[in-house]
Amino acid sequence: MNTETAKANKRFKTIDLAYIGIFAALIAVCSWISIPLPTVPITLQTMGVCITAGLLGTKRGTLTVIVYILLGLIGVPVFSGFSSGIGVLAGATGGYIIGFIFTALIVGVMLKLLGKKVWVYILSMIIGIAVCYAFGTAWFMIYNNSRGDAVSLVMALGWCVTPFIIPDLVKIAVAAVLCRRLNKYVKN
Repeated sequence: MNTETAKANKRFKTIDLAYIGIFAALIAVCSWISIPLPTVPITLQTMGVCITAGLLGTKRGTLTVIVYILLGLIGVPVFSGFSSGIGVLAGATGGYIIGFIFTALIVGVMLKLLGKKVWVYILSMIIGIAVCYAFGTAWFMIYNNSRGDAVSLVMALGWCVTPFIIPDLVKIAVAAVLCRRLNKYVKN
């Protein structure tokens, strides 16, 4: 293989850019479907991120999440409640949005290393969302404690994690089934 062919294989192809755009839109639509709660709404964002990483893999999946976040950062209303801007990312729940990058990385890497079996989809998505929970909860506590609101770990977990465990397990199951069935249609 000559160097020109090697360079061409490393560059993004048009199909890669199309997938990134389509799946960034999917995550945005999933974020708009929400059930409001006092601190953090229940949305389908995590399911969108898991499907994206499960179908697109590490590189394209992670870039898709970054594009999604950048769209929200520049003012496109892609976050829950049709919100956007630096205020959302720098706010109390911004850590969960940033945590989606880690979710996509973990899902993509685990699928690449262990294969695209149902149990790998489920395990990688559970671990990915757990890391997102950890990052987002730490961010939530730092944000609130810096503002003078004393938020303990138990309080933060009660507000930001516990209410979401069952819904996220359901979303993981749906995402794993969808990824398993749709994988053959996604060009790698």
